[in-house]
Amino acid sequence: MIKIRRPVIKKVKWGVAGLGRYSENNFIPSIPYLTRSTLVSIFSHDEQRAKFISEKFSVPNYFSNYDEFLKSDINAVYISSKNSDHYEQVIKAANAGKNILCEKPIALSSNQAQEMVDVCKKQGVKFGINYVHRLHPLAVKAKEILDNQMLGKLITIVITFNIELPPGKNFRYSKEKSGGGALRDLGTHVIDLMRYFGGEIIDITGNLDQIIYKSGVDDFACAIVKFQSGGYGYFNVSFNSRIAFNKIEIVGHSGAVSIENLIGRKKHPPKLNILLEGDMRKSFRKRGNKLHFLLRSVQRSFLKDEPLSVSGDDGLINMKLMEELEKKCPPFKS
Repeated sequence: MIKIRRPVIKKVKWGVAGLGRYSENNFIPSIPYLTRSTLVSIFSHDEQRAKFISEKFSVPNYFSNYDEFLKSDINAVYISSKNSDHYEQVIKAANAGKNILCEKPIALSSNQAQEMVDVCKKQGVKFGINYVHRLHPLAVKAKEILDNQMLGKLITIVITFNIELPPGKNFRYSKEKSGGGALRDLGTHVIDLMRYFGGEIIDITGNLDQIIYKSGVDDFACAIVKFQSGGYGYFNVSFNSRIAFNKIEIVGHSGAVSIENLIGRKKHPPKLNILLEGDMRKSFRKRGNKLHFLLRSVQRSFLKDEPLSVSGDDGLINMKLMEELEKKCPPFKS
């Protein structure tokens, strides 16, 4: 395969496709804090929504036609549309020569994800996935502790991620648009963190259910995973908990670390606890915008042609693991 070498860009000129609440309240407001990025164009199937966001944030161009949007003066696309749109929009963006940051999960299936990854590599464009938790400094510090063998041999990683998301007009409750429920929306983040801390996963088994909300998708998922390098992981995610202790716990033979408030607790500063054999317990707090940490990394990758911290390949692997779990789970009773 011949790799296409594209000219070095001096500034990331973003286009945003998909103007839901996350784009409006998180992504778009983050762009002004990136010194070498600017927001040039936005796209929504709803022209009135595109016009409203354009006026709210003084964005020069807005479109309700995706092909016209890609022809505007942008060199990077953030895709925040519903999951069922990712496949077509990523492939069109790649063929148009745009670097891409796509929301999770990468697509509706691993077959789609594989094609997306292959097209981006063929066209020589960067393809990242918005797994924001990896880039927070406390997650990076916990990873450093693990990599330096300070905990000894890994025994377990436990991650819980429970939120309240009742059924309504949200596309996450439409299997045709989302691909699934809590597992696809929250579990994809947790599987990515499992791989980040514990390495590649060689086995996954668990269950999906509808504990509170009887709809077309799961509102609860849990799983046990086995890591290739040794040790195990357990996680649960759900759409049905109004308040929960969402945390990460990593236990080794000679120590343990935990991270509180990194996931599912926006108003509380994340806290890293470190407990090592022969040492006193230490705790550190660090406020910070997870998306901003990731966007700085993505911007650097796009500008300097460096590998992405979280790539389309990660999105593909995470999708395959979710599909493997879904195949092993018996159908839940609505």
